[in-house]
Amino acid sequence: MALRETAARRRGRASRGGARGRRFTPGRGPRARGMVRRGACEGGQMTVELLVVLPVALVVAVIAVNALTFFGDCAAFDRVARSSVRVCAASPGYGQDLGQSAEAVRAMVEDEMGRDNLAVSVEVERGSLGLATFTVTLRYVPTLFGMGLRDEVLGVRLPVLTHRTALTVDPYKPGMLF
Repeated sequence: MALRETAARRRGRASRGGARGRRFTPGRGPRARGMVRRGACEGGQMTVELLVVLPVALVVAVIAVNALTFFGDCAAFDRVARSSVRVCAASPGYGQDLGQSAEAVRAMVEDEMGRDNLAVSVEVERGSLGLATFTVTLRYVPTLFGMGLRDEVLGVRLPVLTHRTALTVDPYKPGMLF
């Protein structure tokens, strides 16, 4: 008999409108009493937040892309600059001085790097015992995802970045003594 009473109670609850025994009555509830659901007045909030966050996200993206491009260019520049100094300055041609070797190094590095936003300069210092130190400098001008750019994005100034590498060589000239 206990099972029949339990089943009867369940049927009774189901007919009364739910586990708590409340029935749905039209005209009752928060909307009918003048209360508005939470967030109903905030219809354009997501659009406003997007308009505030989008420029910040764009500036962060431009800075991140330029930083990663600069790091990649630095790695390639180090390899190319050292190789160019070894080729052009370690064994200069007959009658070629250090200034001409520096110009040959600069031309070789610019040919290898070959982009409009990169500039290369070479400085030479004569050291003791005939050694020469070649300092090659890369100047990187930021861009807007590879396209040309002034020097700012949405009012944020992007600095020109520089990277240097130096290599000391003995410019050997056959048949010459110090």
